[in-house]
Amino acid sequence: MTEFHPTLELANSVLAAQPFTGQVGARCTVFDRGAATLEIDIRDQHRQQYGVVHGGVLAYAADNVLTFAGGSVLGPSVITAGFTINYLRAARDGVLRAEGVVVHANARQAVCTAQIRVIPPDGGEPTLCAVAQGTIVATGVSQP
Repeated sequence: MTEFHPTLELANSVLAAQPFTGQVGARCTVFDRGAATLEIDIRDQHRQQYGVVHGGVLAYAADNVLTFAGGSVLGPSVITAGFTINYLRAARDGVLRAEGVVVHANARQAVCTAQIRVIPPDGGEPTLCAVAQGTIVATGVSQP
């Protein structure tokens, strides 16, 4: 593993460099060694035909927070090798908060888990909407 030191500024600059993230509106609020948190303000564009947040938005949040968590220990040149997600409850209004943590890592890969919750607009108790697990691998490619 690297001597990489994660910072919020770096995490948010990586998000800003992803054109799709501009469509989703995600921001990184935690980027520490072994952990990351992303948040998305739920807007109408995130909903499917039944008025709930589309599963693809939850999957986006899971994929990105898993990769940020893994990258926090492997360094900035990482990709998602694969992940699974289980949808538990619908998200409707408020803020999606995806929290990822590293559960095991070596020099080449990190296995991470994520929990995605919706925080209601009134600031009430967050509701667990989805859980995910993924494997993040170091690419060995230097970032510009």
